Amino acid sequence: MKPWKKIAIGAGVVVLLAIIVGFTVHQSSKNVVTVQTGKVQRQDLATVVSASGEIKPKTYVNIGANAYGKITHLYVKEGDQVKRGQLLAQIDNVQSAADVSANQASVQAAETDAIAADAALKTSQADLLRAQADYDRNKLDWERAQNLFQGGLISKSDFDSRQNAWATADSGLVQAQARVAQAKAQNDSAYKHLAQARANLTRVNDVLQKATYAAPYDGVVTNLPVREGESVVVGIQNALGSTLMTIADMSVITAEVKVDETDIVNVHLGQPAEVTIDAIPGKTFHGKVSEIGDNAIVRSSGVSTSQQATTSEEAKDFKVVVTLTDPPKDLRPGLSTTAKITTATRSNALSVPIQALTLRTKEQVEQQNNPPGSVHAAAPAAKEVASKPKKDDETQGVFVIRNKKAMFVPVTTGITGTTDIEVLDGLKEGDEVITGSYKVLRSLRPGSSVKIDNSVPKKEEEESS
Repeated sequence: MKPWKKIAIGAGVVVLLAIIVGFTVHQSSKNVVTVQTGKVQRQDLATVVSASGEIKPKTYVNIGANAYGKITHLYVKEGDQVKRGQLLAQIDNVQSAADVSANQASVQAAETDAIAADAALKTSQADLLRAQADYDRNKLDWERAQNLFQGGLISKSDFDSRQNAWATADSGLVQAQARVAQAKAQNDSAYKHLAQARANLTRVNDVLQKATYAAPYDGVVTNLPVREGESVVVGIQNALGSTLMTIADMSVITAEVKVDETDIVNVHLGQPAEVTIDAIPGKTFHGKVSEIGDNAIVRSSGVSTSQQATTSEEAKDFKVVVTLTDPPKDLRPGLSTTAKITTATRSNALSVPIQALTLRTKEQVEQQNNPPGSVHAAAPAAKEVASKPKKDDETQGVFVIRNKKAMFVPVTTGITGTTDIEVLDGLKEGDEVITGSYKVLRSLRPGSSVKIDNSVPKKEEEESS
């Protein structure tokens, strides 16, 4: 055989073998799924609930109008520091001051009448004593005259004179008793008039005091919506009255935020929180949960569900108050804020990336242990997509790389961190679990052959940046 024929035959054999090998590799690669993986590792985890709201002082008061009138003096301006009892504002009080003066005079007159009534009562009581003494003396004379007249020792005229004297004394006693009763009634009336006058004085004094406004405690004037010369009114029924100013005690500052109803069950008093304020970027302040609202607040309207006549299916929030432990000195109420509340922590917890978690039916897990044939990754059939399995038939777990195959392992999870979740059982430290892509995890079947390529996410990040 000629040499060139031998070379041609050898080249043909090599090409044929290359075609066979290439075809075999191509066919085998069809059954291999490219995945990204991560390691099961131990780390510190923290579950954080994030909520937004605004800065508020723990103690503040809106000082509203207690009387109708024109503001004659404003002694403070917005931002001023005030002390307890310091005079803040004055409204027109001419009429109320005149009423006080008039009622003070009425009280003085009533007091004089009461003194006179006391004197009259004492005089009447003295007259009663004198009348009683006259009655007793004339009664004895009359009784003695009866014995003397029967013995013929006195004349008939003397007897009649003593009888008339006793009758006169008796009438005088009755009259004196009536005058005492009248004096007591007048005395009671005088003191009741005095009490009435004093009550009226208290009322007008109260009205006068309501024309003057003083600071209820040490604080800062955070809002002053009125000016001198404006008229203010008192609130009636559903109509709100005028607000003169707001005094806030800035010694204790809070962040009042709204937590979603799905997260509120994990929030408890005393939990630590990190607070950021939009007006102070780059700084984080610390605090603790000091108050948790009991009533849900409808997110769209901001109205408590307890104030609604009908039920609502809208999203709801709960008020949570975080007291800052290190507030800045120049903080102002109403600033927008975000609080990140740490609801749970675990030290040295066994964890996996959250995206590694997936669900599979019990039937799929059983097929992994008893494969009918070669198992490979494939999209679920149309019938499987149309008829979703019940939640009771689904098992939560992760895919672990074992012998270049994706083996589904059921796991029990604990707290959830920012990017990782705690695993309580089913895995051990160092296990390699499949974390992506999402499309692969959604359709990956237990027992499928896989190829690891952890460079794919990095390339995607570089393209997106």
